[in-house]
Amino acid sequence: MLRMNPRVIFQSLVALLLVVAAIASRSQAAPTVPATASQPQLVILDTDIGDDIDDAFALALVLKSPELRLLGVTTEFGNTELRARLVDRYLQAVGRGDIPVLAGVATAAKGQLSQAAYAEGSPNRKHADGVAFILQQIRAHPGQVTLVGIGPLFNVQAAIARDPATFKKLKRAVLMGGSVYRGYGGPNAPPGPEWNILCDPDGLKALLGSGVPVTMMPLDSTQVPLDQKAQAAIFSHGSPLTDQLTLLYHEWSGTGDWKTPTLFDPVAVTYAIRPDLCPATPMRLEVDAKGNTLPIAGAPNVQVCLKSDERGFLDLLSGRLVK
Repeated sequence: MLRMNPRVIFQSLVALLLVVAAIASRSQAAPTVPATASQPQLVILDTDIGDDIDDAFALALVLKSPELRLLGVTTEFGNTELRARLVDRYLQAVGRGDIPVLAGVATAAKGQLSQAAYAEGSPNRKHADGVAFILQQIRAHPGQVTLVGIGPLFNVQAAIARDPATFKKLKRAVLMGGSVYRGYGGPNAPPGPEWNILCDPDGLKALLGSGVPVTMMPLDSTQVPLDQKAQAAIFSHGSPLTDQLTLLYHEWSGTGDWKTPTLFDPVAVTYAIRPDLCPATPMRLEVDAKGNTLPIAGAPNVQVCLKSDERGFLDLLSGRLVK
Protein backbone atom coordinates (compact mmCIF):
# COMPACT_ATOMS: atom_id res chain seq x y z
CA MET A 1 0.00 0.00 0.00
CA LEU A 2 1.35 3.38 -1.02
CA ARG A 3 1.72 5.82 1.86
CA MET A 4 1.87 9.59 1.22
CA ASN A 5 3.91 11.87 3.41
CA PRO A 6 1.45 14.21 5.24
CA ARG A 7 3.79 17.14 4.65
CA VAL A 8 3.76 16.47 0.88
CA ILE A 9 -0.03 16.25 0.87
CA PHE A 10 -0.32 19.53 2.78
CA GLN A 11 2.11 21.33 0.47
CA SER A 12 0.28 20.02 -2.59
CA LEU A 13 -3.07 21.25 -1.27
CA VAL A 14 -1.63 24.67 -0.49
CA ALA A 15 -0.16 24.93 -4.00
CA LEU A 16 -3.47 23.90 -5.54
CA LEU A 17 -5.38 26.50 -3.52
CA LEU A 18 -2.92 29.21 -4.55
CA VAL A 19 -3.37 28.33 -8.22
CA VAL A 20 -7.17 28.42 -7.90
CA ALA A 21 -7.04 31.75 -6.06
CA ALA A 22 -4.76 33.24 -8.69
CA ILE A 23 -7.07 32.18 -11.49
CA ALA A 24 -10.11 33.61 -9.69
CA SER A 25 -8.31 36.85 -8.93
CA ARG A 26 -7.18 37.25 -12.53
CA SER A 27 -10.71 36.60 -13.77
CA GLN A 28 -12.18 39.23 -11.45
CA ALA A 29 -9.50 41.82 -12.18
CA ALA A 30 -9.51 41.43 -15.95
CA PRO A 31 -10.88 44.60 -17.55
CA THR A 32 -14.17 44.15 -19.34
CA VAL A 33 -15.12 46.08 -22.45
CA PRO A 34 -18.20 48.19 -21.72
CA ALA A 35 -21.27 46.92 -23.52
CA THR A 36 -21.61 50.27 -25.26
CA ALA A 37 -18.08 50.33 -26.68
CA SER A 38 -18.96 48.26 -29.74
CA GLN A 39 -22.53 49.49 -30.10
CA PRO A 40 -23.51 52.08 -32.71
CA GLN A 41 -24.35 55.65 -31.80
CA LEU A 42 -28.04 56.35 -31.29
CA VAL A 43 -29.13 58.97 -33.83
CA ILE A 44 -32.23 60.96 -34.74
CA LEU A 45 -32.16 62.60 -38.18
CA ASP A 46 -34.09 65.88 -38.31
CA THR A 47 -34.49 66.85 -41.96
CA ASP A 48 -36.27 69.11 -44.45
CA ILE A 49 -35.94 66.44 -47.12
CA GLY A 50 -37.78 67.12 -50.36
CA ASP A 51 -36.40 70.54 -51.35
CA ASP A 52 -32.69 70.25 -52.11
CA ILE A 53 -31.31 66.78 -52.95
CA ASP A 54 -28.57 66.66 -50.33
CA ASP A 55 -30.94 65.48 -47.57
CA ALA A 56 -31.59 62.30 -49.55
CA PHE A 57 -27.85 61.65 -49.72
CA ALA A 58 -27.51 62.37 -46.00
CA LEU A 59 -30.20 59.80 -45.18
CA ALA A 60 -28.49 57.29 -47.48
CA LEU A 61 -25.19 57.78 -45.66
CA VAL A 62 -26.86 57.24 -42.29
CA LEU A 63 -28.41 54.00 -43.51
CA LYS A 64 -25.06 52.76 -44.86
CA SER A 65 -23.08 53.60 -41.72
CA PRO A 66 -22.86 50.73 -39.21
CA GLU A 67 -21.50 53.23 -36.68
CA LEU A 68 -25.02 54.67 -36.40
CA ARG A 69 -28.34 53.27 -35.23
CA LEU A 70 -31.14 55.41 -36.62
CA LEU A 71 -33.86 55.72 -33.97
CA GLY A 72 -36.15 57.68 -36.26
CA VAL A 73 -36.50 60.44 -38.83
CA THR A 74 -38.32 63.67 -37.98
CA THR A 75 -39.31 66.07 -40.74
CA GLU A 76 -38.81 69.83 -40.64
CA PHE A 77 -40.24 72.98 -42.18
CA GLY A 78 -43.24 73.68 -44.37
CA ASN A 79 -45.42 70.67 -45.21
CA THR A 80 -43.84 68.20 -42.80
CA GLU A 81 -46.51 65.57 -43.47
CA LEU A 82 -45.64 65.45 -47.17
CA ARG A 83 -41.94 65.30 -46.32
CA ALA A 84 -42.70 62.38 -43.98
CA ARG A 85 -44.47 60.57 -46.81
CA LEU A 86 -41.31 60.98 -48.90
CA VAL A 87 -39.26 59.35 -46.14
CA ASP A 88 -41.87 56.57 -45.84
CA ARG A 89 -41.50 55.67 -49.51
CA TYR A 90 -37.72 55.92 -49.40
CA LEU A 91 -37.37 53.66 -46.36
CA GLN A 92 -39.90 51.12 -47.62
CA ALA A 93 -38.07 50.91 -50.94
CA VAL A 94 -34.75 50.12 -49.26
CA GLY A 95 -36.22 47.58 -46.84
CA ARG A 96 -36.07 49.81 -43.75
CA GLY A 97 -39.74 50.40 -43.14
CA ASP A 98 -39.10 49.50 -39.50
CA ILE A 99 -37.58 52.95 -38.84
CA PRO A 100 -40.11 55.39 -37.31
CA VAL A 101 -40.97 58.45 -39.39
CA LEU A 102 -42.49 61.44 -37.58
CA ALA A 103 -43.83 64.78 -38.81
CA GLY A 104 -42.41 67.83 -37.11
CA VAL A 105 -43.70 71.36 -36.67
CA ALA A 106 -45.56 72.52 -39.78
CA THR A 107 -44.76 76.06 -40.89
CA ALA A 108 -45.71 78.38 -43.71
CA ALA A 109 -44.52 76.76 -46.94
CA LYS A 110 -42.09 78.60 -49.21
CA GLY A 111 -42.82 77.06 -52.57
CA GLN A 112 -43.55 73.50 -53.64
CA LEU A 113 -41.28 70.60 -52.68
CA SER A 114 -39.10 69.78 -55.66
CA GLN A 115 -39.60 66.07 -54.95
CA ALA A 116 -43.33 66.26 -54.17
CA ALA A 117 -44.29 63.73 -56.88
CA TYR A 118 -42.08 61.08 -55.27
CA ALA A 119 -43.62 61.82 -51.86
CA GLU A 120 -47.16 61.59 -53.24
CA GLY A 121 -46.37 58.06 -54.40
CA SER A 122 -46.57 56.99 -50.75
CA PRO A 123 -49.87 56.40 -48.88
CA ASN A 124 -51.30 59.52 -47.26
CA ARG A 125 -51.24 58.66 -43.56
CA LYS A 126 -51.13 60.75 -40.41
CA HIS A 127 -47.70 60.76 -38.77
CA ALA A 128 -47.06 61.06 -35.06
CA ASP A 129 -45.59 64.17 -33.43
CA GLY A 130 -41.87 64.53 -34.21
CA VAL A 131 -41.19 66.85 -31.26
CA ALA A 132 -42.73 64.38 -28.81
CA PHE A 133 -40.64 61.60 -30.39
CA ILE A 134 -37.39 63.51 -29.90
CA LEU A 135 -38.16 64.06 -26.22
CA GLN A 136 -39.34 60.46 -25.78
CA GLN A 137 -36.10 59.07 -27.18
CA ILE A 138 -33.99 61.34 -24.99
CA ARG A 139 -35.89 60.12 -21.92
CA ALA A 140 -35.43 56.50 -23.00
CA HIS A 141 -31.69 56.98 -23.67
CA PRO A 142 -30.47 59.90 -21.51
CA GLY A 143 -27.02 61.14 -22.48
CA GLN A 144 -26.83 58.76 -25.47
CA VAL A 145 -28.75 60.34 -28.36
CA THR A 146 -27.10 62.42 -31.08
CA LEU A 147 -29.48 64.70 -32.97
CA VAL A 148 -28.28 65.30 -36.54
CA GLY A 149 -30.08 68.44 -37.69
CA ILE A 150 -29.96 69.16 -41.42
CA GLY A 151 -32.86 71.57 -41.75
CA PRO A 152 -34.28 74.63 -39.99
CA LEU A 153 -34.55 74.10 -36.25
CA PHE A 154 -38.28 74.46 -35.56
CA ASN A 155 -38.50 70.97 -34.00
CA VAL A 156 -35.48 71.67 -31.80
CA GLN A 157 -36.92 75.01 -30.72
CA ALA A 158 -40.27 73.39 -29.89
CA ALA A 159 -38.64 70.53 -27.96
CA ILE A 160 -36.63 72.98 -25.84
CA ALA A 161 -39.73 75.06 -25.13
CA ARG A 162 -41.80 71.98 -24.27
CA ASP A 163 -39.32 70.27 -21.93
CA PRO A 164 -35.93 71.99 -21.52
CA ALA A 165 -34.81 69.64 -18.73
CA THR A 166 -35.28 66.57 -20.89
CA PHE A 167 -33.76 68.19 -23.97
CA LYS A 168 -30.65 69.01 -21.97
CA LYS A 169 -30.06 65.24 -21.61
CA LEU A 170 -29.35 64.99 -25.34
CA LYS A 171 -25.79 63.76 -25.85
CA ARG A 172 -25.07 66.34 -28.56
CA ALA A 173 -26.46 68.09 -31.62
CA VAL A 174 -24.60 68.00 -34.94
CA LEU A 175 -25.90 70.56 -37.43
CA MET A 176 -25.55 71.66 -41.00
CA GLY A 177 -26.06 75.38 -40.77
CA GLY A 178 -24.58 78.84 -40.55
CA SER A 179 -21.98 80.88 -42.38
CA VAL A 180 -18.94 82.11 -40.47
CA TYR A 181 -16.32 83.35 -42.95
CA ARG A 182 -17.72 82.05 -46.24
CA GLY A 183 -21.13 82.42 -47.82
CA TYR A 184 -22.79 80.71 -50.80
CA GLY A 185 -20.52 80.54 -53.83
CA GLY A 186 -16.77 80.36 -54.31
CA PRO A 187 -14.19 80.13 -51.53
CA ASN A 188 -13.95 83.94 -51.37
CA ALA A 189 -17.70 84.54 -51.11
CA PRO A 190 -18.46 86.81 -48.14
CA PRO A 191 -20.45 85.33 -45.26
CA GLY A 192 -24.21 85.75 -45.22
CA PRO A 193 -27.35 84.09 -43.89
CA GLU A 194 -27.43 80.33 -44.53
CA TRP A 195 -30.84 78.86 -45.41
CA ASN A 196 -31.44 76.65 -42.36
CA ILE A 197 -30.61 79.42 -39.90
CA LEU A 198 -32.29 82.13 -41.98
CA CYS A 199 -35.59 80.24 -41.77
CA ASP A 200 -35.44 80.02 -37.96
CA PRO A 201 -32.70 82.04 -36.26
CA ASP A 202 -34.51 81.69 -32.94
CA GLY A 203 -34.10 77.92 -33.18
CA LEU A 204 -30.31 78.16 -33.19
CA LYS A 205 -30.40 80.76 -30.41
CA ALA A 206 -32.45 78.38 -28.28
CA LEU A 207 -30.14 75.45 -29.03
CA LEU A 208 -26.97 77.35 -28.19
CA GLY A 209 -28.52 78.33 -24.88
CA SER A 210 -29.89 74.88 -24.04
CA GLY A 211 -26.78 73.44 -22.39
CA VAL A 212 -26.43 70.71 -25.05
CA PRO A 213 -23.02 70.38 -26.79
CA VAL A 214 -23.38 71.64 -30.37
CA THR A 215 -21.15 71.05 -33.39
CA MET A 216 -21.95 72.97 -36.56
CA MET A 217 -20.98 72.42 -40.19
CA PRO A 218 -21.44 75.84 -41.85
CA LEU A 219 -21.15 76.89 -45.49
CA ASP A 220 -17.42 77.23 -44.87
CA SER A 221 -17.00 73.43 -44.89
CA THR A 222 -20.05 71.95 -46.64
CA GLN A 223 -20.09 73.28 -50.20
CA VAL A 224 -18.90 70.00 -51.68
CA PRO A 225 -20.00 69.31 -55.28
CA LEU A 226 -20.82 65.81 -56.47
CA ASP A 227 -19.16 65.78 -59.89
CA GLN A 228 -20.48 63.88 -62.90
CA LYS A 229 -18.10 60.96 -62.49
CA ALA A 230 -19.22 60.36 -58.91
CA GLN A 231 -22.86 60.83 -59.92
CA ALA A 232 -22.50 58.24 -62.67
CA ALA A 233 -20.96 55.69 -60.28
CA ILE A 234 -23.82 56.12 -57.81
CA PHE A 235 -26.75 56.40 -60.22
CA SER A 236 -25.64 53.42 -62.32
CA HIS A 237 -25.05 51.16 -59.31
CA GLY A 238 -28.58 49.76 -59.39
CA SER A 239 -29.21 49.01 -55.72
CA PRO A 240 -32.58 49.83 -54.10
CA LEU A 241 -30.87 52.68 -52.24
CA THR A 242 -29.10 54.25 -55.22
CA ASP A 243 -32.29 53.83 -57.27
CA GLN A 244 -34.11 56.11 -54.80
CA LEU A 245 -31.32 58.67 -55.06
CA THR A 246 -31.57 58.49 -58.85
CA LEU A 247 -35.33 59.10 -58.84
CA LEU A 248 -35.07 61.97 -56.37
CA TYR A 249 -32.12 63.53 -58.20
CA HIS A 250 -34.02 63.67 -61.48
CA GLU A 251 -37.08 65.22 -59.83
CA TRP A 252 -34.84 67.81 -58.15
CA SER A 253 -32.76 68.64 -61.23
CA GLY A 254 -35.86 68.82 -63.39
CA THR A 255 -37.20 71.79 -61.40
CA GLY A 256 -34.29 74.15 -62.05
CA ASP A 257 -31.07 74.83 -63.91
CA TRP A 258 -28.87 72.88 -61.52
CA LYS A 259 -27.28 69.58 -62.42
CA THR A 260 -24.47 69.24 -59.90
CA PRO A 261 -25.65 68.58 -56.35
CA THR A 262 -23.88 70.35 -53.51
CA LEU A 263 -23.66 67.92 -50.61
CA PHE A 264 -24.11 70.27 -47.67
CA ASP A 265 -26.04 67.92 -45.37
CA PRO A 266 -24.03 64.68 -45.69
CA VAL A 267 -21.05 66.51 -44.18
CA ALA A 268 -22.93 66.70 -40.87
CA VAL A 269 -23.55 62.94 -40.98
CA THR A 270 -19.89 62.39 -41.82
CA TYR A 271 -18.82 64.35 -38.75
CA ALA A 272 -20.88 62.00 -36.58
CA ILE A 273 -18.93 58.97 -37.85
CA ARG A 274 -15.59 60.41 -39.05
CA PRO A 275 -14.85 63.65 -37.18
CA ASP A 276 -11.29 63.55 -38.50
CA LEU A 277 -12.66 64.53 -41.92
CA CYS A 278 -14.11 67.73 -40.51
CA PRO A 279 -12.12 68.87 -37.46
CA ALA A 280 -13.99 71.36 -35.31
CA THR A 281 -12.79 74.54 -33.62
CA PRO A 282 -14.37 75.98 -30.46
CA MET A 283 -15.94 79.37 -31.16
CA ARG A 284 -18.49 81.76 -29.80
CA LEU A 285 -21.20 82.60 -32.32
CA GLU A 286 -23.95 85.18 -32.09
CA VAL A 287 -27.12 84.74 -34.13
CA ASP A 288 -28.86 87.89 -35.32
CA ALA A 289 -32.45 88.33 -36.48
CA LYS A 290 -31.41 88.04 -40.14
CA GLY A 291 -29.88 84.60 -39.64
CA ASN A 292 -26.24 85.66 -39.64
CA THR A 293 -23.95 83.56 -37.44
CA LEU A 294 -21.31 86.02 -36.30
CA PRO A 295 -18.07 85.06 -34.53
CA ILE A 296 -17.55 87.18 -31.41
CA ALA A 297 -15.20 87.25 -28.45
CA GLY A 298 -16.09 85.25 -25.37
CA ALA A 299 -16.39 81.72 -24.02
CA PRO A 300 -17.09 79.19 -26.82
CA ASN A 301 -20.69 78.07 -27.21
CA VAL A 302 -20.25 75.79 -30.25
CA GLN A 303 -17.71 73.66 -32.09
CA VAL A 304 -17.43 74.73 -35.74
CA CYS A 305 -15.90 72.90 -38.70
CA LEU A 306 -14.42 75.62 -40.88
CA LYS A 307 -12.74 73.33 -43.42
CA SER A 308 -13.48 69.73 -44.32
CA ASP A 309 -11.46 67.12 -46.16
CA GLU A 310 -13.59 67.18 -49.31
CA ARG A 311 -11.75 64.35 -51.06
CA GLY A 312 -11.91 62.13 -47.99
CA PHE A 313 -15.60 62.92 -47.56
CA LEU A 314 -16.45 62.08 -51.18
CA ASP A 315 -14.46 58.84 -51.03
CA LEU A 316 -16.33 57.83 -47.88
CA LEU A 317 -19.74 58.70 -49.31
CA SER A 318 -19.23 57.08 -52.70
CA GLY A 319 -17.58 54.02 -51.21
CA ARG A 320 -20.45 53.36 -48.85
CA LEU A 321 -23.25 54.00 -51.33
CA VAL A 322 -21.87 51.64 -53.97
CA LYS A 323 -20.43 49.01 -51.64
